[in-house]
Amino acid sequence: MTANTLEGTTEARIRPGRRSFWAVVVGAESSYEARQSWWGVAFLSPWILGLIFFVAGPMVGSLVLSFAEYDVLSPPRWVGIANYQRAFSHDELFWPSLGRTFYYAIITVPPSIVGSLCLAILLNQGLRGTNYFRTMFFLPHLTPAVAMATLWVWLMNPEIGTLNYLLAPFGWPSDFPWLSSAKTVIPSLALMSLWSGLGGNNMLIFLASLQGVPQELYEVASIDGAGAWKKFWYVTIPMISPALFFNLVLGIIGALQVFTQAWVATDGGPFYASWFFALHIYQQSFAYFRMGYGSALAWIFAVIVMALTIANVRLSDRWVYYGGAS
Repeated sequence: MTANTLEGTTEARIRPGRRSFWAVVVGAESSYEARQSWWGVAFLSPWILGLIFFVAGPMVGSLVLSFAEYDVLSPPRWVGIANYQRAFSHDELFWPSLGRTFYYAIITVPPSIVGSLCLAILLNQGLRGTNYFRTMFFLPHLTPAVAMATLWVWLMNPEIGTLNYLLAPFGWPSDFPWLSSAKTVIPSLALMSLWSGLGGNNMLIFLASLQGVPQELYEVASIDGAGAWKKFWYVTIPMISPALFFNLVLGIIGALQVFTQAWVATDGGPFYASWFFALHIYQQSFAYFRMGYGSALAWIFAVIVMALTIANVRLSDRWVYYGGAS
């Protein structure tokens, strides 16, 4: 065997293989690389098992149940697409709950995105006490959803609530029905969400993105005579557009999944005014034990969210700038 052959063999043993992962696992490569691959599988196995048994498995099960009538106590009975027909044609709460959910998302997502960006810009100025304010802004986000809803129910009480008392000197009605009126309940729930969401993850993502904008771009813009607004619109916004797009997509998905505030604070009332789609799924599945119909509602909701996400991704090509993209 020549020296070149020996050198090539040794190099092949110590160099990471370029073949597929499964080729290495089944032994198509050296025993060392196979052992390394199996260690990778071992460390990934908790996540893989969790994905199979706690995510993929229930998803497949709910898809099957969506074509059946199932009340937990008796075996599932196949009904075909009857659950879907019922949702679109015979469920009086289906379309109203879907409309309320979109209304909530429309009045929640834009203020949340704009407010988080404003807080991030404020924290990015390098002012004194920035670390303190960053902590204070983020603390409401750490409040458990049930505790937050319970706190706001007390604050918004029309008789003894602190919020009406504090706003009374500014001409606010002392008995304003925050959560007890069909006209104000959804904006009130949106206010709860904004209190906990403005200084949360969105703010931190925007702050990290702002700190990654090259200062040279601002200097060039200043040389060209750009003011503060033009720097923000033509430099800051394009450079942080990936973060803006990310927060927008997650914000829409999160707003459409609104459940805890309505369940704890209003239980869908008054007069079904805050009966959101997620609450409708919960009530059908776990209050009335219509598991098959609840699964059908869940899959309809999943398709709607997926379609909106795909639409956002398609539209993002028009306004999201990726610095490394060709």
